[in-house]
Amino acid sequence: MDDSTESHSTIWSRLSRLFCRDSNEEKLEQAILDASAEGEVEPEEKSMLLGILRFNDLLVHDTMTPRTDMDCIPVESSLADVARLIVSSGHSRIPVYSETRDNIVGIVHAKDILPCFVDEKRGNLSIAEIMREPFFVPDTKSTRTLLQEFRTRKQHIAIALDEYGGTSGLITIEDVIEEIVGDIEDEHDAPKEEDIRALGDNVYELTGRANLEDLTELGLELENDEVDTIGGYLCMLSGNVPAKNQTFTLHGWLLTVLDSDAKLIHRLRLEPARAEENASSEANRMASTETDLS
Repeated sequence: MDDSTESHSTIWSRLSRLFCRDSNEEKLEQAILDASAEGEVEPEEKSMLLGILRFNDLLVHDTMTPRTDMDCIPVESSLADVARLIVSSGHSRIPVYSETRDNIVGIVHAKDILPCFVDEKRGNLSIAEIMREPFFVPDTKSTRTLLQEFRTRKQHIAIALDEYGGTSGLITIEDVIEEIVGDIEDEHDAPKEEDIRALGDNVYELTGRANLEDLTELGLELENDEVDTIGGYLCMLSGNVPAKNQTFTLHGWLLTVLDSDAKLIHRLRLEPARAEENASSEANRMASTETDLS
């Protein structure tokens, strides 16, 4: 038995003992991390093992593509419009909506459209005539359960709904599998924009989708039960979508809106606040408190 075989035998026997004796996730995770530190597990193997371990805790809304980032098309569009969106997005399945994205009425498949361009008898069909019934799931569903449903239903895409029945986002079987094995890139995948990008000297550029929990690792702790992203947090704080160049001083950090529109904050800059900015922020907070008490 060579060293590689012995090393893999050691980690798997250790994990097997833990699984049989104790289902405590913290112990399992620590066993994986220890094995990685000792060189018994490759970095890719460590990521996959941790992905499997944490998979049970993931919900659809943790993994889905948010509604604002979905590529979808109105039901009254032409087949040529759908074909152009398929080409530009690289997606083979496109959600179809009626009036608003809260009313997804179907999914159109690229393979169902192609015959319409080569068969004269099918050339005059509308989207409504070739689209398929959408598969809806609550955004609070476990991704583990959803993976089983994808398999049994032979589905590859689902529309996630919020508690009010509105469209929350979109999730594919690829999204779910990537939570375990990492990104699966193909020739159509565009490079993903990082939600947090370090610029140097403790300065960062953020997207509005940057998670509040991830900002805690940078030293900015913003806890809220209603929103998960920095864009949502600032919109809630100001009561509207902040305009470009609007600034916020929070817990010793200065946030500057770099790009926004009527609906969303797209990009921000995060940097340590100067002393005078902290003082101004504290004065504004005290003034607000005095107003509330008067």
